[in-house]
Amino acid sequence: MSRHPLVQVTGGICALLLAMGIGRFAYTPILPLMQQDQLISDAASGYLASSNYAGYLLGALLAGWIPWKTHKTSCYRASLAASVLSTVLMGLTASYAAWFVLRFVSGAASAFVFVLASSMVLDGLAAKGKTAWSGILYGGVGLGILASGLLVPLFDGLWGWRGAWLGLGAFSGLIAVFAWRWVDEEARREPAAAASPARLTAPPARWIPWLIAAYGLEGLGYIVTGTFIVAIADKLPGMAGHSAWVWTLVGLAAAPSCIVWSFFAAKNGFVRILAAAMLVQAIGIVLPAIWPTTAGISISAVLFGATFMGITALATTLARQINPTQSSRIIGILTAVYGAGQMLGPSGAGLLFHMTHQYNSALIGAGVIVLAGACLLSTGFSYDKKRGNYDAVR
Repeated sequence: MSRHPLVQVTGGICALLLAMGIGRFAYTPILPLMQQDQLISDAASGYLASSNYAGYLLGALLAGWIPWKTHKTSCYRASLAASVLSTVLMGLTASYAAWFVLRFVSGAASAFVFVLASSMVLDGLAAKGKTAWSGILYGGVGLGILASGLLVPLFDGLWGWRGAWLGLGAFSGLIAVFAWRWVDEEARREPAAAASPARLTAPPARWIPWLIAAYGLEGLGYIVTGTFIVAIADKLPGMAGHSAWVWTLVGLAAAPSCIVWSFFAAKNGFVRILAAAMLVQAIGIVLPAIWPTTAGISISAVLFGATFMGITALATTLARQINPTQSSRIIGILTAVYGAGQMLGPSGAGLLFHMTHQYNSALIGAGVIVLAGACLLSTGFSYDKKRGNYDAVR
């Protein structure tokens, strides 16, 4: 039986909420709690984050390389289970070696869930003429970040950092029920909706290397703030022990961001709006370095939250429109390049923090990298001259 597009999108939201918003990003608000108990240094925290992103890179490469003629749904569901289990197990051990392995597994699982859920849901929406709903799908990551920002202080008060991991793992298990039931390959059997000749066509395939390069720089730059923003806030005067709310701001800004950016892209062109989002993000990344106050970190959190998943939604939707017949492969390539940047960013930033005992140089460098990615996108501005909507291209 064919599912309503809203059911497909809701299932996809749940999948990205648990695998990305919690499985991948819950480490950010829990990290200061682990550091307070002197379980992990700045340098070690960067290595642990990089382990997660190395898993993400491997998962993205495999998810994009496998032809997926069969077993896509079963692999997706196995990845959901691995994401939940790896989150729970983080709270059941105090071994750094075990954490290193678990974060790697979590990263690989989140990449598989992201690539496969995106592919199945976007294919289903395209078949029913609802590609514009893709922005709703990626809001799931922001909802997961919001949930972790609200729940981590609660679970921390009950049982410390262990309670944070275990509580989020239990919450993820509940959400996994809906992600499991409402996302599968049934949409691929639907007839494709007819394209509207009045709408804008996507950029040509020869332009996609520019998109891939820009998205890789985004992965390298954004992840410094994505990993350490709560730890940065925790070191500001008067914020020690009360910094988790910064992550809540990120989630609040991220939840509606994909819809907003997708709306502007449909009106003004995906390439231009993608570049604009990266410019705004670069400003948000460097802000705590030049304005190290509660106000500065708060505005940084809002700008970061408002852009990082919006950028993913725009880049992924745009890439699928350029190559609609191989959605898993093209999304996998993008995610792998993004993952490679993520793997390098935290380790480099962690070493800088350890050597300099301040975050400014890493934040400024990350902002410059994201700005460079935005500049690369300018090579595609000419494809946005006509106003229209990419949704027509299947």
